[in-house]
Amino acid sequence: MMVERTEESDPRWAAVDDYIADRLLGADAALDATLAANAAAGLAAIDVSPAQGKMLHLFARMAGARRVLEVGTLGGYSTIWLARAVGEGGSVVSLELDPHHEAVARANLDRAGVGDRVEVIVGPAAETMATLDGPFDLVFIDADKEGNVAYLRAAMRLSRPGTTIVVDNVVREGLILDAASTDPRVIGTRALFDAVAAEPRLSATAVQTVGSKKWDGFLLAIVD
Repeated sequence: MMVERTEESDPRWAAVDDYIADRLLGADAALDATLAANAAAGLAAIDVSPAQGKMLHLFARMAGARRVLEVGTLGGYSTIWLARAVGEGGSVVSLELDPHHEAVARANLDRAGVGDRVEVIVGPAAETMATLDGPFDLVFIDADKEGNVAYLRAAMRLSRPGTTIVVDNVVREGLILDAASTDPRVIGTRALFDAVAAEPRLSATAVQTVGSKKWDGFLLAIVD
């Protein structure tokens, strides 16, 4: 969860994230190696934080998810968290636009020992989602924000009653309050809120977050 900052961040945000990770997550060589490989391959450092990755993992376990869809793979950091949650016999389908990202993610997934339960599909997510069959138990959307509404609608088609949908980067340092914004990421995020509010099959909320990924937030919904 990361957004370009317009103001200075509070150093305590990252310090608290470090405290949480130290007390509740512990060391994880596979995830550390994934972040190192991503950096070495030139990928942007926009992965979810360790605490947020564990949150996704717990959401998937709470939902009893055995089949997960992820929109936006990057280097596979969040994918590993989700793949661990579905366990052996479960599966994750992750959609990635960039072939270079897919190659880095594939190596990371295999190194982490979860490659056999993850399929990474390369191409525009709006197109690849149309080729999939549901239902998925959990959908995590963390890709270009301009496509949020299209991804939500596709996710609804691939869902069942009880499916959990999580959308990342929905606060954007409070820029979602700016109805006159010309930033396509803000426009896409505001459109997402409108689409969720207008969808009677969804029960939803959104939560602001601060931490090592600065000020942002996520939207959480369940299909009724």
